[in-house]
This record gives sequence, structure tokens and C-alpha cells, in this order.
Amino acid sequence: MSNFENLKFDEFKVNKMKKLVEMGVNCYPYRYERKVVLNEIKEKYKDVTHDKSEEEEITAGYIYNIRQHGRVIFVDLKDENGSIQLYLREDSLGKSNFKNFKEYIETGDVIGVKGNIFRTKMGEITMWVNDYEILSKSLCPLPEKFHGLRDVEKRYKQRYVDLKVNEDIRQLFKIRSKVVSFIRRSLDRQGFLEFETPVLQPLYGGANAKPFTTHHNFLKQDLYLRIAPELYLKRLIVGGFEKVYEIARNFRNEDIDTTHNPEFSMLELYEAYKDYNDIMNLCEDLISETIFEVFGKNEIEFNNTRIDLKKPWKKITMEDAVKEYGEIDIYTHDLEELRKISLEKGFENYDKASTHGEFLVVFFENLVEKNISQPTFIYDFPIEVSPLAKKHRVKEGFTERFELFIGGYEIANGFSELNDPIDQKERFEAQDKKRRSGDLEAHVIDYDYINALGYGMPPTGGIGIGIDRLVMLLTNKTSIKEVILFPQMKTQKNVEDSNEEK
Repeated sequence: MSNFENLKFDEFKVNKMKKLVEMGVNCYPYRYERKVVLNEIKEKYKDVTHDKSEEEEITAGYIYNIRQHGRVIFVDLKDENGSIQLYLREDSLGKSNFKNFKEYIETGDVIGVKGNIFRTKMGEITMWVNDYEILSKSLCPLPEKFHGLRDVEKRYKQRYVDLKVNEDIRQLFKIRSKVVSFIRRSLDRQGFLEFETPVLQPLYGGANAKPFTTHHNFLKQDLYLRIAPELYLKRLIVGGFEKVYEIARNFRNEDIDTTHNPEFSMLELYEAYKDYNDIMNLCEDLISETIFEVFGKNEIEFNNTRIDLKKPWKKITMEDAVKEYGEIDIYTHDLEELRKISLEKGFENYDKASTHGEFLVVFFENLVEKNISQPTFIYDFPIEVSPLAKKHRVKEGFTERFELFIGGYEIANGFSELNDPIDQKERFEAQDKKRRSGDLEAHVIDYDYINALGYGMPPTGGIGIGIDRLVMLLTNKTSIKEVILFPQMKTQKNVEDSNEEK
């Protein structure tokens, strides 16, 4: 402990820890036989009187408040699920133990306690402490009052502090855990099998995105962090599995904003002998059931809007959505007119559009997306922007693709999967042409995947559901960083790195 230059240690806390060690106290023991957690004590003794219980309880937690009153100390103790007040008296603990607690134990410290339960005159269930043990000496001071959004960067960078002092943040991530757990249970009940596909891939695919690149020294070749598990999961369909899914960590080397993080979670699933109509129904059932499981109702509040998730959800083609929300029929205008309108309205990405289908997407993204509050399936996407979706069975120039929007955000993306290897090859080649012309997000050609399709993939429906955005929706958060435990943040080089550079 000779150099704390790069640490947040408090000098007074460190000195107190050293004094305890000199006294023979182990400030970091290996284990503690906790018999009961704090919310169980509250439940067990909900009818306790002012008299102390005969039974002694043994529990543990961290201290988040201390109030000293001469020869009496009141302590607020917390664990994962609850809190309780501790009552320490000099005549119960003994002068030495009481003095050590008063001088050396502080907020943030983790302690184990033994004591009897009683109710104070103020009506609070309290533990009368007979003995205590230090389980972990805190060397960093807890904030007296965490400043929420005014200290948002600190909250994300030091999520462990955020979790420790903000109960609502812990509850948020419990909801996230429950969502993922229920989705797994639901799919397992339906006969889906979960598989793990490669994170390091020789070719990135399954989405239009920029990858992260790394290098494998032994193989002497570049590899890519996956941008999606799609092409590997569909290889499993080719191999004979009929219901597959993965809750995957994906990585995309793109901008960071309120709805995008370089590392994010996605559910992807594929089912043989189904099309995008079947998958829309599956998506509707899965999300509505998940929300009901977590909240016990089909209505939520998001961004000051009440969202009704009762089925059935609205379905509308992309073309009709642009007509409804944007009051324009794309296919009655020539490309130059569409380009002029886009420029006048200040649309994003219009300069990349060169076909009516691409302009349809531009108008949809700029005029429609953010205006969709209630659950809505937008379906039938232009073929130019859907290299992995099957051509529409009746509408020329379109594919059987849908996206689900709720609260102005895209939550899911699904297709009738393209299983014609010749068509897939041509789509990849068209994407490759775009990539060579400067579109770094265009799909690369994966010849092995084309070969896999050559062995025969049955008609298949598939979907990707953004876990992070779904949790944003359920917890009424408008920033993705709020629902990712450790979001990507720009970090300053530490002092040693800076010295090396000098």
C-alpha cells in the first residue's frame, strides 16, 4: 500500500484499517456463517414487541449510515434485498468492542452481526447487537448523496457505487435479469434449443455494420468480433436443427448514442418451416408474455406515454406507413424529386439513396420511426436493404421482412429467411459492390454460408430482438447506458501510461 496515487482510497480509512491490523484484527476474513438475510428478519419478526426476542439471529451486510449517541450507536445495515437498524450499546458489547466500533467502523464497511430482535419506541424493527465482526474494511468513501443525472458519467464508470447506493438501479438490473431468464424459459418450453456460436469470426456477417478487428497470432490472420450470430445459427438449421436461438453479445464498431453501444445483447432465433407471419406472432406472444411476467399487466409507461401491449398489435407495410405518417407516396415521384424533398427537409442519409426502395427507407426513418408509440409491426421492406430476407411472394422489389417498433424505437427485426443459394450469392455480390464503392457497413460475401445453403435449408423464419432496448422500454429509460451494467465509456490513460508516453 505504498502508492495510492491512482486509487480513490481515503487516507483516514487506510490508517484505521492499519490500526485494526496492528490490533490483530483480520479486516478481510475468508467467510462468514450468515444464517438469515435482512428481509427474512423483517418478515420473521413483523409482529415483534418492544421485548427482545429469545432467539439470536446472525446476519451480515454493509453499513450505509451511522448515528452515534454517547454510549449508544444506531447503524443502518443493508444487503441485496433489504435493510435493518442495528442498536449497539457499550454495556452489551463491552467497552473495548464498543470503542473499536466507534473509532474504526465506518459507512461502507461490511460487517457480520449477532443479536436479538426488538421493536423500538418509534416502531422500527431493530437488532440489539451482541457481537460484530469486520468482514471487509471499506477504503473508499461512499458518496453522501449520489447526484443522479448531474453525475451521470461517474455513475456509469463506477457502476459498483451506483448499485451500492441507488436501490432503484439495483431493481432495474433485477428486471433485466428476470427478462432474460423468462425469455429463455419460454423458448425452452416451446422446444427451442440454445446454442453458442463463435464470437471471433473469420468473416463478419448477419447485419450491415462495421466490425471490430483483431489478430490471431498463431493462425496469423485477422479475425472479427461478431456483429450478429445469424449466419451461424442458420447453418444449424441447414444441419438439421429446427428451432434454435442464442442470447448473444454482439459488437459493432459504430457511433455511441442513446440507443447504441458498441457491445450489446441480442436474442436471435430461427424456426424451420415458418415464415415472417409466424415469426411476427411468435414475437408478439414472447414480448407481451415477458412484460406480463415482470409487471403483471399489459400496460407500461414510457417517456410520458402510456403504451398498451394487449394483442393484437398493429401491422402496416412500410409503404403505407410513409403514406400515413409522412403523407407522401414515394412511388409517384421520380428520384430527383425525392432527392430534392429530402434535402429541403434535412433528412439524414438521403445522399446514399439511389433507388425508390432506398428512398422509401430514408423517408420512413426520418418521418415515421419516432412517431410510432404503440406496438407496431412495419413489414415488407425493399430488397435493396434486406440482403438476407426472402423475396416477397407477390410484391416485386420487396422482401418478407418486418421490424417491430414500440415507443419510437426499433425493438425487433425479422424475415422469411432467404434460403435460395443463387439468390443469396447475387445479393452478397450487390452488397460487395456497395462496400467497394465506400459503404463500409455493406455485407461482405460469405462463400461458406452460400455453400451451406447449397446443402438445403428448409423454409425458415427468424428474428432478432434487442435485449437492451426491450429493457429500456420496460424500465422507462431513454438511454441505453442506463440498462447496460458497464457501458462503453471513453477513459483517460492512467498515470503510468502517461509517464511512458513522456
